[in-house]
Amino acid sequence: MRDFNVRTGAVIGVLAVGLLAATGAHAQSKKIVCWKDASGKILGCGDKVPPEFQTNATKELDSRGVLRKTTESVEESAQRRAKEEEAARLAAENERRAIDQKRQDTALLQTFSSEKEIDLKRDRELQVVDLQIEQLNTGLKSAMHRRADLQGRIESLEKNKKPASAGLKEDLVKATGDVERTQQGIEAKQKEKEDLRKRYADHKRRYTELRSGAALTGQTPVATRN
Repeated sequence: MRDFNVRTGAVIGVLAVGLLAATGAHAQSKKIVCWKDASGKILGCGDKVPPEFQTNATKELDSRGVLRKTTESVEESAQRRAKEEEAARLAAENERRAIDQKRQDTALLQTFSSEKEIDLKRDRELQVVDLQIEQLNTGLKSAMHRRADLQGRIESLEKNKKPASAGLKEDLVKATGDVERTQQGIEAKQKEKEDLRKRYADHKRRYTELRSGAALTGQTPVATRN
């Protein structure tokens, strides 16, 4: 009888231990989810996120309060993706620029054998533009002379109380337009000269860097004078 009671007590003890273990495991398997506002402040916690906060950022804790998982809000996720896309775009743009720069550097070194050749090519192109400006100035003088002649004729007619013909007025409008277009052409050519000087100055600076090896080391070479 005594042995029976001992065996019975042992069985009950094993069952109790098993029950406690199962209860503890169940307690540890339970999770707590907290949801946040846009500033990161916790608005509430529970076993699940309420429907109205489904798009908010959350953090998940186990029954002991240990952080297990976090999620971004929909807005944070969108912002992160936008930043990643922008970073990828910038990386691609930088790579494209590096390829273009390498191509330009190769062409520069293959085209010129000295800085003097760069200056000579610049001067030849500037001479072409100067000739074009000279031609435009000649055309401008002619257009201004024609406009002045037409204006004088119309003023003379008006002074004598005679109406100017429609054709005469149209000629004046055309002559005025020719003057304005020619002046704009001269301004454009002057701008072209400035751009040429700047472009060849950049070519010369880069050529010097490449020949000196400064383009590879990142150093700035001492400027040379011709």
